[in-house]
Amino acid sequence: MQKNRNEAKAMNKKQKKMLYRILLAAVCMIALHFLSPALNPVWNGNLKFLLYLIPYLTVGYDILIKAWKGICNRQPFDENFLMAVASIGAIILGRVRTGDYAEGAAVMLFYQIGELFQSVAVGKSRRNISSLMDIRPDYANLEKEDMTVERVDPDEVEIGSVIVVSAGEKIPIDGVVLTGFSTLDTAALTGESVPRTVREGEDVISGCINQSGTLRIRTTKEFGESTASRILDMVENASSRKSRQEAFITRFARIYTPAVCYAALALAFLPPLVRILSGSPAQWGDWIMRALTFLVISCPCALVISIPLTFFAGIGGASRAGVLVKGSNYFEELARADTVVMDKTGTMTKGVFEVAGIHHASMPEDMLLEYAALAEAHSTHPIALSLRRAYGKDPDLSRVRDVEEISGHGIRAVVDGHTVICGNERMMQHMGIEPQPCSSVGTLVHLAIDGAYCGHILIADQIKPTAAEAIADLKRLGIRKTVMLTGDRKQTAETVARQIGADQVCAELLPDGKVQKVEELLSHVPKGKSLAFIGDGINDAPVLSRADVGIAMGALGSDAAIEAADIVLMDDDPLKVPKAVRIARKCLRIAYENIVFAISVKFICLILGALGLASMWLAIFADVGVMVLAVLNAIRALSVRHM
Repeated sequence: MQKNRNEAKAMNKKQKKMLYRILLAAVCMIALHFLSPALNPVWNGNLKFLLYLIPYLTVGYDILIKAWKGICNRQPFDENFLMAVASIGAIILGRVRTGDYAEGAAVMLFYQIGELFQSVAVGKSRRNISSLMDIRPDYANLEKEDMTVERVDPDEVEIGSVIVVSAGEKIPIDGVVLTGFSTLDTAALTGESVPRTVREGEDVISGCINQSGTLRIRTTKEFGESTASRILDMVENASSRKSRQEAFITRFARIYTPAVCYAALALAFLPPLVRILSGSPAQWGDWIMRALTFLVISCPCALVISIPLTFFAGIGGASRAGVLVKGSNYFEELARADTVVMDKTGTMTKGVFEVAGIHHASMPEDMLLEYAALAEAHSTHPIALSLRRAYGKDPDLSRVRDVEEISGHGIRAVVDGHTVICGNERMMQHMGIEPQPCSSVGTLVHLAIDGAYCGHILIADQIKPTAAEAIADLKRLGIRKTVMLTGDRKQTAETVARQIGADQVCAELLPDGKVQKVEELLSHVPKGKSLAFIGDGINDAPVLSRADVGIAMGALGSDAAIEAADIVLMDDDPLKVPKAVRIARKCLRIAYENIVFAISVKFICLILGALGLASMWLAIFADVGVMVLAVLNAIRALSVRHM
């Protein structure tokens, strides 16, 4: 983190230095422009040449040095070489032909203005990503055996250690709350401003800011494997995976720059030689000026800078919005998504069983729930836990006795002197009690008291509140097909699919069955389109890897799913999926806009330059002006929060 801060300071210092150089050179050129007519009687060529060298070298000495180093390293063909040759050539021609050196100095001045603008834009994108670095804490408060607290480096904290996080401090390492109650600011991770409440027994992740209260946390991961560290690793490594547009621009510049240099050389010498052979005046000055103009126009800065900047800005903006993209190539795949396949449990549903309803109750519902919670007070089964959560109180165990658990059926216990039978349909039938059927989908807990049937409690996994809206949003974005895959029973799966609006559902699938189904769906994806899969569990890792683009629910998802995925959603909100699609499409659209705009303008200006219809000033616009406009367009990718 300190390294990034130092880099940011160095970049700011460099930008300020360049700004001062540009201002000094501009002031010198303006002064020379106004002084030239006034001092014309005593204004000789050598003095004028030397005076114009002051702004030229002030603003362009570093370009000349870089161009010379490129020549020495046998890699001359870059934008520094083009600008050095063009500006020096313009100065020489000005001395020979008109005695005016303004164009040569102006070429370098405006080029550096464009470079400064580009540096500021890149810096803004980097700061957008660097702001994430604040989620990585500098220290951890380690609780020792004698209950004293020592401030240590987070790398020194072992798994199972107890750390103390006071109000206002960042949680340094993932863990479980041992004691304490607080609210956490998760905005740096999820992009959402709503605080999250945590209490004893709940998981917490590193990078969140403790807003109130003191938390004692038992660590469950090492610092390097904690959420904050992994997020930073993902974002920092994202630039290594380039999109096809970026790869195209890299290859294009590698071929294009030497090609235009040779074309400019041919333009400078072939036409004059042809004219000499035909008996006409050579007009060397005109053709060399055209060649120099051609070189300035041809500089590929707009493409080389703006395309990577577009994806860089998009990755940074998406990261702040809680969408982590591991590489710009995945932006491209997501933008082309035609089919979206999703897991059910933990992805479209909360993955936590809750009481969804109480039916056919022959007594007040809260009383029926109380009897069930007391009867299940000693059980650790997930259904028993959901009953106790719904009850909302700590069961009074003194009211419960003679507990008998019948495996695969349920529990019989005496509560307040009444015999309570709590279990499934087989339990009721075993006890000779006729249960009432239920049309709702979920797990039924039937209840009988003193031999009389009293009703049943429906336990079901809850659909996430934004699941249906997310599917509808994807369809509005033009996603042709939405498919839900699950290992659950067909009836349950179909009910959930119908409620969220999925087009197709495949139930009772094992992990390898999910992979086979995705393979089948991939074979029906149109050419030029892609398939995206959304999952969260360890059993989803193979499918995440097989899909064209895998999206993992990161906040509660398994480590295996996050590692296998290409995109990670930090807060498990399905609405982040259509948001990620919009971000990807926006980045891709901006990249194509810049490619078409830059190549079109340069192609037209190159033709005009070769025909002698373009001045050096038009060449400056075709280079610097196009670069500035392309960079301005590229940094629009930063604004993704409200998409």
